Amino acid sequence: MRTLIVEDDPLLGDALATGLRQLGHVVDWFRQGQQATASLAATAYDAVVLDLGLPGDDGMVCLTRWRAQGVSLPVLILTARDGVDQRIAGLDAGADDYLVKPITIDELAARLRALVRRSAGRSQVVWQHGELEYDPASKRVRWQHQPVDLTRHELALLEALLAQPQRVLSKDTLQEKLYDWREEGPESNTLEVHVHRLRKKIHPAIVRTVRGVGYALGAGEAVS
Repeated sequence: MRTLIVEDDPLLGDALATGLRQLGHVVDWFRQGQQATASLAATAYDAVVLDLGLPGDDGMVCLTRWRAQGVSLPVLILTARDGVDQRIAGLDAGADDYLVKPITIDELAARLRALVRRSAGRSQVVWQHGELEYDPASKRVRWQHQPVDLTRHELALLEALLAQPQRVLSKDTLQEKLYDWREEGPESNTLEVHVHRLRKKIHPAIVRTVRGVGYALGAGEAVS
């Protein structure tokens, strides 16, 4: 999951970003709403964690603008503003969830998983694709009931494909799901290497190549 954090407190922002990265998220963190707005326009995020008390444009201003512009991805407000009227205003402005600081990183991650699951129309906690099972909470993968050991980037790639099983995803989109802005740009064949390893560790047909376009989720059974 690629997550955008908008939080001006340097200690809290760093703690949130570090904690989510340790749980397998690809994270970008910005301290101002204008920076976040620019990043949203250029990057395929899965969810946003938004503080309200930001310098410059307030978080509510950002949220209202994003929704007016057609940004539909899940937004979770994380703020110190705990009044009932403020919660109602945030939800009515387009937030999908509203949490009051402080919060544990595990609860935040669970809330984000629930938001992304609902936005994708999923009701199952464990994602099933034929003989493949993936648990986003534990990051555990099973193929034909046997555990599969994947690296962080391999997990991110598999999750991106499973999240949109009917779509062909471009190479640029998939690269964005695997690497945040802190990381040095991957080599030109890095994505192909991850795809090759998924096929080797799970099944050769688990990722389908669409020439000239990108990759899609392949067969969920051990076809010959």
